[in-house]
Amino acid sequence: MAARLLPVLLAVLLAGLAVLAGAGSAGAHAALTGSDPQQDSVVEQAPKEVSLTFSEQIAVDEDAIRVLDPAGNRVDTEETPRSLGSGGAQYAVKLRAGLPDGTFTVAYQVVSADSHPVAGAFTFSIGAPSETSAAVPDQASGGGAVGALYGIARYLSYAGFTLLVGGAAFVLACWPRGAAVRPMQRLVAFSWVGLTAATLAMLLLRGPYAGSGKLGDVFDLEVLGGVLETKTGAALVSRLLLLAAAALFVAVLFGAYARREDPKERRDLTFGLAIGGTVVAAGLAATWALSEHASTGLQAGVAMPVDVLHLLAVAAWLGGLTALLVALYRGPAVERAAVQRFSQVAFGSVVVLALTGLYQSWRQVGSWSALTGTSYGQLLLVKIGLVALLVAVAGLSRRWTGRLGEAPGDAGSPGPEGEGASAPDSAEPVTDSAPDAGDGERTEAVVAAAETSEGAEGGRPAAVQGAEAETGTPVAESAATARVPVQADPAREAQLRRQREAASAATRKKRRDGDSERSGLRRSVLLEAGIAVVVLAVTTVLTTTEPGRTEEEAAAGASASAAQQQGPVSLTVPFDTGGKDGKGTVLLDVDPGRSGDNALHVYVQDPAKEPLDVPEVKVALTLKAQELGPLTAPLERISEGHWSTTGVQIPLAGSWTVAVTVRTSDIDQVTVSKNARIG
Repeated sequence: MAARLLPVLLAVLLAGLAVLAGAGSAGAHAALTGSDPQQDSVVEQAPKEVSLTFSEQIAVDEDAIRVLDPAGNRVDTEETPRSLGSGGAQYAVKLRAGLPDGTFTVAYQVVSADSHPVAGAFTFSIGAPSETSAAVPDQASGGGAVGALYGIARYLSYAGFTLLVGGAAFVLACWPRGAAVRPMQRLVAFSWVGLTAATLAMLLLRGPYAGSGKLGDVFDLEVLGGVLETKTGAALVSRLLLLAAAALFVAVLFGAYARREDPKERRDLTFGLAIGGTVVAAGLAATWALSEHASTGLQAGVAMPVDVLHLLAVAAWLGGLTALLVALYRGPAVERAAVQRFSQVAFGSVVVLALTGLYQSWRQVGSWSALTGTSYGQLLLVKIGLVALLVAVAGLSRRWTGRLGEAPGDAGSPGPEGEGASAPDSAEPVTDSAPDAGDGERTEAVVAAAETSEGAEGGRPAAVQGAEAETGTPVAESAATARVPVQADPAREAQLRRQREAASAATRKKRRDGDSERSGLRRSVLLEAGIAVVVLAVTTVLTTTEPGRTEEEAAAGASASAAQQQGPVSLTVPFDTGGKDGKGTVLLDVDPGRSGDNALHVYVQDPAKEPLDVPEVKVALTLKAQELGPLTAPLERISEGHWSTTGVQIPLAGSWTVAVTVRTSDIDQVTVSKNARIG
């Protein structure tokens, strides 16, 4: 059964990694909520600086905000952006003097307070929009190969932490005898190695992940030095230092603790390991809380300790669940008392998870609309559904555990020291602790073991057949001749030892597989572990997704900015018809300056800015991007130099070309145009 089901768990793990890798680049946790000049706006004079406003604190460097002219050249002073206050969420860069008319591109690449890179670009125009060749990198910050590798390392770090803390806690609190079990030692040791490797990978990938996106910058010492100065870099280094302390804890747990036999010494060592292990585990969890979602936003002082509790509860439940799975499939018979103790630990962990998860959900989502209408909220609903399924399967496991407790004849009942030590079964050969006997006694023990194990063909045990196939001598004949004292043969002793171990393993496996309650528990725990892998993958994706509350606030800020931008569009267009009194300026107002019904006012002035009476003025609007127009606006003379009309229908928002034709005499006229953002 294990051989058939364990590949399923591996497939689920790979599916989780695929979900993670397919998550793409990190979501913008600090959203751009405003700028000056505003996006797509047209200003009459070149501004002295460009400022950006974000929804939360950001970190910047000298290249965080770049302003490019229509030819793609930088026109900012290339200095580190200047903070304008607002809690570190508003920064500005100065522009060079003498900028020409045209369309300018503002590209930004910053790091939000919860450690995630944020990148984007927008345009504004001076005088009138123009063609631009400014190139903005297609690769968003946090994406590409570097983003995928960083995401996988992040997932493996969560998994390593969960298995390291949960596995060690399972041994210490639920199954002390497991400290001497080799598969359990491998689980915890490999988890430590995986967490350490993933942390190192994140530290090296952090620079290109938040910056250039180039895999070649992984080993750039200058980039790495910059990472170490950030909050995320400090958290990763702290995690590595704590992992050094965790290595000492693991060494003591599976070394001195596993070898202790005196009850008092073991109790004292258990107390010390429990205190030290809790401190190290909480410190490791704090490295996430201090550098990600919990460290910024609403009630950060409360959110960080809550996040630490949440991570510890996840590790105790899911990590302990994996340890139990390993014990059920790879270890000796697990005592009923150990399973029951883990059931109690898991129940307490679920309660803590429910309380801390409820608080975190409220903090990150904030409203029902954000829960259903944002990516973060939808992912959270998926996670809630998976956790509910996981709890349901855990309930099934608890029922199997209850049946174990009611079953008679437990071979793994708690030992005299209260540690759940299992007394060897009378029918099972003892191979680990029994002293070596003489050759004759060892051979008789092999025969006895072989006779107690049920074999295969012809009623001959599998262990006996294996021994005969290896030696070429029938076991009965070997036993008979072995009763005669002979000189010790090392090769023969090794062969006999393998036979004893094979017979002992066959007996244990038969007894284990024949226990329907334990088989049911193994299957339900395996299913729990598979669901837990997917839950962990969804959780990792959530950490790279913009919180629903932030997304809604950013959308509201953008709407407010758009509403503020709405209003009459004013254009100043100089003209020269070439004739007498042919020079002047046209002032054109489009009110309210958005799609739909608009009023048009045209004022014609001479060079002295006095009203200029001309025979005729025409206005036409064209939206080249949508191939709309020209839409003519029949103007009516209101007074000297003032023409107007109402009911001008502008069907779509966009960058419209406004063409103004001015006739100053019967033969002198000119058409001038200017682009304007309407809508």
